Amino acid sequence: MKYKGFPEFSHSQRDKVGVLLTNLGTPDAPTKQALRRYLKEFLWDPRVVEVPRPIWWAILNLIILNVRPKRSAAAYASVWTEQGSPLLIHTKAQTEAVREKLQGEFGDRVVVEFAMRYGNPSIESVLDKMQAEGVRQLVVLPLYPQYSGSTTASTFDAIAADFQQRRWIPDLRFIQQYADDAGYISALANKIQSHWAEHGRTDKLIFSYHGVPKRYLMSGDPYHCQCHKTTRLVAEQLGLTKDEYMTCFQSRFGREEWLKPYTDETLKSLPAQGVKSVQVVCPGFSSDCLETIEEIGEENREYFMKSGGERYEYIEALNSDAAHIDALAAIVKREMAGWLAKPEADVTLRHQLADKIS
Repeated sequence: MKYKGFPEFSHSQRDKVGVLLTNLGTPDAPTKQALRRYLKEFLWDPRVVEVPRPIWWAILNLIILNVRPKRSAAAYASVWTEQGSPLLIHTKAQTEAVREKLQGEFGDRVVVEFAMRYGNPSIESVLDKMQAEGVRQLVVLPLYPQYSGSTTASTFDAIAADFQQRRWIPDLRFIQQYADDAGYISALANKIQSHWAEHGRTDKLIFSYHGVPKRYLMSGDPYHCQCHKTTRLVAEQLGLTKDEYMTCFQSRFGREEWLKPYTDETLKSLPAQGVKSVQVVCPGFSSDCLETIEEIGEENREYFMKSGGERYEYIEALNSDAAHIDALAAIVKREMAGWLAKPEADVTLRHQLADKIS
């Protein structure tokens, strides 16, 4: 095997600590062709769909990729902006804010970048860039607060697969979840309280998380438990009673049973139970994206209102809120503290010693 080298290395280059924020990904454009490329990469990941490969290959290539791209392209087009997809815009802004905060404290010794698990910028291309900048220690923070094998572990797989191709790999620290991080919980509570201050409260607060198949839970995936823990901690900080909020799961597809209760079915049923007004927050999404803007903000609003609801509000994701950036920066700082405590290498001396050897 030929490993990817680093011929540009110079002994006079400073060693740096890298921070890589990752998110799920987005198509390059809201077109059928771009969606087909994106969905093929996303849905072929065995972490995402745990079905025997020969069977899934046939389903994916002969059915799904011939039907879903056109429908998904229309949905993406409804949320697309001149700057690109909302997820890309928000992730880029979060990265810039975290970079400004960390470099304000540690200078350019810290390199902060972002990559997408699927689509662009790819993990491989960004790691190439970070290596060229002198990153020798790397902290990876997937922007999934709650761990799941289908998201967080898939990101680790991609990082590990990339490292297997490199001749020189950095020290690695991988943050697998921050579902109960105090800064993250406070940021969520503050977001909700700010919304209440401007719009008032409703009959019920719905915490909606992206769903996963129920069998993942039964196989030991902690995602379900961590979602409920996040909800409980935020509710406690807000002083809510148990009948004032609930946890639901959205975005299921296929015929298999997923985590329940389902967000859409819940919203359809609540008005008949006397719940005429709701606010929905999505703690598992660090950035607003198709699933929050279109699915929760529009599609599920329609379900609720047509079922007899009178008031429906979506509370935006944390995005680049100052409290969110503070929380992300604090999480990263805890992981890289030991590295930054060490004095920087004397690159001049290192260069001189290298010259003597050569």
